[in-house]
Amino acid sequence: MYQTMRPTLEGWIDDLVPAAAAFAAEHEAALREHTIEGRFPAEIFAEMGKLGWVGVLAPPEVGGLGGGVAEYCALQEEVGRWALVSPQTSMQAQRWLIDWGTPEQRERYLGPIARGELIFSEAISEPGMGSSMKTMRATARRDGSDWILSGTKVHVNLGKESGLTLFYGMAPEGLTAFLVDNSPELIESVHTRPIGLRLLPTAEMRFDEVRVPGSAVLGEVGRGMDTFLTTFNVSRLGNASELLGIGRRALAQAVRYGQERQVGTGKVVDFQGIQWTIADLYADLVSAAMVRNHAAEVADRGDDPAFETSLAKQVAIRASEHAVNEAFALTGGHGLYDDTDYGQLLHDVKVLRVAGGSLEILRNYVARTILRSETLRGL
Repeated sequence: MYQTMRPTLEGWIDDLVPAAAAFAAEHEAALREHTIEGRFPAEIFAEMGKLGWVGVLAPPEVGGLGGGVAEYCALQEEVGRWALVSPQTSMQAQRWLIDWGTPEQRERYLGPIARGELIFSEAISEPGMGSSMKTMRATARRDGSDWILSGTKVHVNLGKESGLTLFYGMAPEGLTAFLVDNSPELIESVHTRPIGLRLLPTAEMRFDEVRVPGSAVLGEVGRGMDTFLTTFNVSRLGNASELLGIGRRALAQAVRYGQERQVGTGKVVDFQGIQWTIADLYADLVSAAMVRNHAAEVADRGDDPAFETSLAKQVAIRASEHAVNEAFALTGGHGLYDDTDYGQLLHDVKVLRVAGGSLEILRNYVARTILRSETLRGL
């Protein structure tokens, strides 16, 4: 699905595809076990870091690959395609540090994150907050040259496992982001159990008068919304790409099963209705990939990608959900058991439908952008 990609690193995506498949085959049993138990596979993640798959966006001088958004998308698609542990939060950390970090923050954190040595989490969502930052209750107040952070955060991927978390809170000047060194003595973290993406367990994190130095501020005080949007407007493509990989996996596995499953004197895939379903699902996935590829190009050339990345995730959600749902129709009773991937894929898609911008929020943004445009965005 990368035919129209314009990567920064020539030939890297071509090498990644077989390498990711081989890596997944090598670790298949362990990844499945960790998924069932809802545990983060730290050792496998560290191996991915050594391969450069965690630090795709970071520069080579700190142990990254120096790739662009196209490489990031390809990596995330292969993650979804082969059920690998996702470096999504680490990729977002790289964007935050490269775009907003001070030289001291980049020197301290960027290399270890890119190499998979430092686990990163982002403490943004709160109980009852929804998608509006205006209702955030977490606070940040000054105490001399330090800051005191308080609040409860939920849906924090790797919140308990991380050594560094990005905390968003309301300061007197407005929303502000802080890089906080994480430890059980400093922050109380309790595991929660998501139905999908179980290799990245979530946590509820409670910040109770946590003291951090002034150097912990990411970007500028009061500009938290800017730091948030510049990262999430791009990282949305990571979610879209993982969705595409999940859709590809569901369709490929279902088609292979249908090619072997005898029905009467023929195979499942001999039925015209099944063939039409396969054609429609493939068309959905290819179309969504083309939209994603264009959004990656917009982001890589430095233009504002908010509209394109929102559209990319919107169509990727629909294509992936369609593929996973129809995989049950293609496989019949075979897909109804937990020794196949289909049930877990269904849950993974539901998590990604919400995480990083829900389908409804994306549709609202896309519609408003069209309606506010004098040309209706080219209509």
